[in-house]
Amino acid sequence: MLTRWGPLRVHVRETPGPPGAPIAVLLHGLAGSSTNWTDLADVLRGHLRGVAVDLPGFGWSEPPDGFRFDRHEHAEVLIALLDRIGEPVHLAGNSYGGAVAAEVAARRPDLVAGLVLISPAVPDLRPSPSRISDRRLIAAALPVIGARARRRLAEVTARERAERLVRLVFAEPEVVPPHRLAEVVEELREREVLHWAGTALNRTTSELVRSWVQPPSLWRSLTRVPAPALVVWGSEDAVISARKAPRTARALPRGRLLVLPRTGHVAQLERPRMVARALWGLVRTGDSW
Repeated sequence: MLTRWGPLRVHVRETPGPPGAPIAVLLHGLAGSSTNWTDLADVLRGHLRGVAVDLPGFGWSEPPDGFRFDRHEHAEVLIALLDRIGEPVHLAGNSYGGAVAAEVAARRPDLVAGLVLISPAVPDLRPSPSRISDRRLIAAALPVIGARARRRLAEVTARERAERLVRLVFAEPEVVPPHRLAEVVEELREREVLHWAGTALNRTTSELVRSWVQPPSLWRSLTRVPAPALVVWGSEDAVISARKAPRTARALPRGRLLVLPRTGHVAQLERPRMVARALWGLVRTGDSW
């Protein structure tokens, strides 16, 4: 598709639905990809056509030269994709993808029929090392000692990284089927050969944290979303505190809130059927229930 950076190829994973079915466009979070929506899209295939997107710099979407990796530029790319789809979609985003989805819904309400935010990356500046999968990532960003930490991190196997990530984002890691964990491991191995992957993750993370302390705030964008919206949060989310959930839902003019017990940061992965049922309720009735 054509963007202000020139022609850009964005990788998507489509799940077919019935003829004429509504379209759900699905956005992953940091360190994620379109595969994060496989189970949820499969549950909804009888009702919706699913379009899971690899945001630029993640999965198999190579970022263009000069890309800043902030939510505004990711939103701009997504708007170009939605313009190509040619009809209003039901937009769902998890974590960082939720921040991008909210930005799109605020800037181009004509493109968004409904919005679902799953533990969106609203400002949360708690200084807790437990919010990251490997505490050595903190040292890796520091001068002097950073080089040694980065070398140590490079020695961590894909399986170890996958297991650490699962323990961080799931409230009940034991519910992850072995074949899904194996898929995460394989995907991490595949990304190791993509020259843009590390830079994209680091810069997107930095830009996200910067956006939490500099205007324009994501809170302001939420207030400008006219579409019916559902906020889904795991009660045991270790990455973005569930204490942010009520404020997030209140900020949305037509927002409703669903808090799932015994659930972490990626409810669409940990509780796909529950999230799918709530999303379909929003699509079917134009409301959150």
